[in-house]
Amino acid sequence: MTVTWHSQGRSEDPAPSGSVRHTAFGQAVYDAVIVGGGHNGLVAAAYLARAGRSVLILERLGHTGGAAVSTRPFVGVDARLSRYSYLVSLLPAKIVRDLGLRFSVRRRTVSSYTPVERDGRPGGLLVGGGEERTRESFRRLTGSDREYESWREFHGTTARVARKVFPTLTGPLPSREELRSAVDDEAAWRMLFEEPLGQAVERCFTDDLVRGVVLTDGLIGTFADAHDPSLAQNRCFLYHVIGGGTGDWDVPVGGMGALTDALADAARQAGAEIATGHEVLRIDTDGTSPAEVVFRTAAGEGRVVGRTVLVNASPRALSELLGQAPEQPAPEGAQLKVNMLLRRLPRLRDTTVDPREAFGGTFHIAEGYAELARAHKEAAAGELPSVPPSEIYCHSLTDPTILGPELTRQGYQTLTLFGLHTPARLFGHDNQQAREVLLTATLAQLDAHLAEPLTDCLAFDGDGRPCIEAKTPLDLERELRLPGGHIFHRDLSWPYADQGGAGRWGVETALPRVLLCGAGAVRGGGVSGVPGHNAAMAVLGH
Repeated sequence: MTVTWHSQGRSEDPAPSGSVRHTAFGQAVYDAVIVGGGHNGLVAAAYLARAGRSVLILERLGHTGGAAVSTRPFVGVDARLSRYSYLVSLLPAKIVRDLGLRFSVRRRTVSSYTPVERDGRPGGLLVGGGEERTRESFRRLTGSDREYESWREFHGTTARVARKVFPTLTGPLPSREELRSAVDDEAAWRMLFEEPLGQAVERCFTDDLVRGVVLTDGLIGTFADAHDPSLAQNRCFLYHVIGGGTGDWDVPVGGMGALTDALADAARQAGAEIATGHEVLRIDTDGTSPAEVVFRTAAGEGRVVGRTVLVNASPRALSELLGQAPEQPAPEGAQLKVNMLLRRLPRLRDTTVDPREAFGGTFHIAEGYAELARAHKEAAAGELPSVPPSEIYCHSLTDPTILGPELTRQGYQTLTLFGLHTPARLFGHDNQQAREVLLTATLAQLDAHLAEPLTDCLAFDGDGRPCIEAKTPLDLERELRLPGGHIFHRDLSWPYADQGGAGRWGVETALPRVLLCGAGAVRGGGVSGVPGHNAAMAVLGH
């Protein structure tokens, strides 16, 4: 069944968070001018303003938040969704404490559920609900306790690494050898930092489904095979298992916009100025003198001087602003993002699990190990995956505050779907048609595990349209200026300094007065605030 969805992102709430417009600045020269009001720029602004520096944020859009916003995407429907970024793991508690943020997250009671049909019978793997329940789920799937014991050992290793690596993210960059010494586990170091992730997955696990569930943490927004020699999958995996020192991915209470609203408030209260509707066109600097930042508004062009300029945009955008040749190859995103509102959760073919548990964690679809390998091979050959892998979660089960009281009373729920192995190149010929084909095929894979079609459960907006919107990498590039739709701005880096030009904090550029404070910085990516914190520390001379 072909589904019609909101491909252009219609919304009755066009300014999702932090809306404010300044027509005049408080001064002509600032200690720091920050290009971009996403969460990292707001973190940097708050730290610098609290330290007594004069700070101005210039944001192109009519609101702050960047990709970390909450919006009402469906006309006439009181549901405020985390439209782009949607879970929190990498945000250090230190930043929340330092800035006095009124922001919290909630732990999901179930980690994941992966439906599967074997021998003609529907079943699945449930991770969560207690150790014995998880063990029994592994036993039913695989016939023994061996895979569960391997699972415990494998994730025990990643947890030990997380406890050692995560605290280093908000300090000066360690060298490779310093980080290796801190990890203090040669087998774990080799598994995560030196050999392709697929080797460890195949060595530790034998069940195809279990292997696939483990591998997915290395493929979020990252187009790579399990055995990719570049180890892009390892770097992605590392950032997905170290968050908070535990690897837990939590739900932001009030939606992701609650975080960026709190950050904007903290920055303003500390004295930072925020000017939305100001698109920066270029940065003129010789690298040693204060920089002139040229911007455009609805009223025309203007300029302001910053003793230091922090760029909360991609490295590619930074090159363009400086008039330099952009990095090559160009970044390329590889995901499908789908937001939905349901009148009720669908029933599952697997009757041994409650849908509220199955969708409360990460619901894996077509993410067996062989399925992931096939999808990557097809996409690398220029074809949309015939069996698209994806994963779903339901924010409203953990945090019902994002729904209006009437929707909550009637049992409405949100669903967020994140599709893998869909690089931007697949959408270049006809983005709209490819989006429609991919969405239809992705929902078909979900329907195969449901006792009723998902479309029967969709809510409708005030215009009578189904509440579902899909965004390809090209859509994200157009809306948020993510280069190639890459959610990390470029491939993730190792969290150590032995990389050309990384600098003391991983935010430095070849120009001493220009810093990179966005996701493309070393130790960037995800909703973390780490690059913003580290850029502020670099400015303050820490």
